Amino acid sequence: MPIREYRLKPGARGCDQCRQGFERLESIPDEPLKQCPACGAPVIREWSAPKVGLSRSGLDDRAKEKGFTKLRRLGRGEYEKEY
Repeated sequence: MPIREYRLKPGARGCDQCRQGFERLESIPDEPLKQCPACGAPVIREWSAPKVGLSRSGLDDRAKEKGFTKLRRLGRGEYEKEY
C-alpha cells in the first residue's frame, strides 16, 4: 500500500498537522482525502517520487546455491557464464 502525502490547500486555514503536511497509508483505489482528519480543513494530495532502494538480499548468492546460471553479455550474441 502506498504512502500518500497531503498538505493544506493554499489560502485555507488549518492546524499544525495539515500546514506542515502529513502522510497517510492508503490502498491504491482509495479516493484522496478532501479534509484534514484532525481539523477538517481542505487538503490536497501531493505527488512525490516513489522511494526505491537497492536490494541487498544476496540474490546472486542464493541463485548460485540453487543451481541457476547467470550470463553476462559480452557483445551481440556473445555471452559469458558468470556462475
